[in-house]
Amino acid sequence: MAKNKGKKVSCDIPEIKKTTIGGQALIEGVMMVGPKRTCIAVRKGDGSIHVEELPQTEKVTYFETVPFIRGCIRFYKMLVKGTGALMKSADISEEGRPEEPIPEGEKQSLLDRYFEKHYNLMITLSAIVGIILSVGIFLLLPKVIVDILSRFIIDEVYSTVGVSVLLNLIEGFLRIMFFFMYLFFASRLKDVKRVWQYHGAEHKTIACYEAGMPLTPENVMKFPRFHPRCGTAFMFIVMAISILIYTLAGIVIGDRSMLINVLLRLILVPIICGISFEILRFVGRHDRNPFCRFLSKPGLWLQNFTTEEPDAKICEVAIASMMAVIPENSEDDVW
Repeated sequence: MAKNKGKKVSCDIPEIKKTTIGGQALIEGVMMVGPKRTCIAVRKGDGSIHVEELPQTEKVTYFETVPFIRGCIRFYKMLVKGTGALMKSADISEEGRPEEPIPEGEKQSLLDRYFEKHYNLMITLSAIVGIILSVGIFLLLPKVIVDILSRFIIDEVYSTVGVSVLLNLIEGFLRIMFFFMYLFFASRLKDVKRVWQYHGAEHKTIACYEAGMPLTPENVMKFPRFHPRCGTAFMFIVMAISILIYTLAGIVIGDRSMLINVLLRLILVPIICGISFEILRFVGRHDRNPFCRFLSKPGLWLQNFTTEEPDAKICEVAIASMMAVIPENSEDDVW
């Protein structure tokens, strides 16, 4: 491979392989999920890197292999695992820092003590709350707003197919606008930008590994921070597919009460998630195809908001996490 003389490597680097290894940015760390192991690497308060393997079952249920069903199951499992890793990283990153004195008379709440004893329950509840908030804000709230606005449309016009399609398109526009607003304002927060740096390091490390280059901070930093198989791309696909599915559902089912429309959107969420997962897999497998490259562009563009350029120290953490999950057999993680 030609030398780059310090320049960023373009997305057109010839890959030796596409890996199934994926990751997630944490608080001062990165989690990598490999075919056999899941590991986190976190920069502790004293500057050292803590690497820890998380429990991972090798047993895959039948439904995790069924197209259009596996996406929902894997998304939920990843959300639970990611939430747990995020909370663990927050604790580890504080290790080695000078302890702050606890105000005199301050006691640990009963709820805090309960969750300390039931850590797995806390993680599961956090994941469920995260799903509920995401569905509520990005899927249901736009529909509620459109239903309120539609009350000002006369019945003769409201019942036409054209108006139904237009209202669903407006709903989809609001959904995407809320998503962009969330990414925009989150990216302005200092602590979140730090996490985005680790997200960028995760992408760079995976790209370096796929290119077959030694995993060193110098090599990793040459690669782009954008990756076509990122979860950000999945979220954009979910938004796009939801517009199509909800528009078709509105045409077929017709006018219903606000409650029925909201329930319908909840029922269709697993279908949207399943279709989106299959599209992401297909695009990931065929990312050299011009049409698939075109489909991946919006997801890559969105990563401008969810990734930042990391420094060498951050890349060291991502490398430590990656090295811990690379399988002995190089064929085990082929996409």
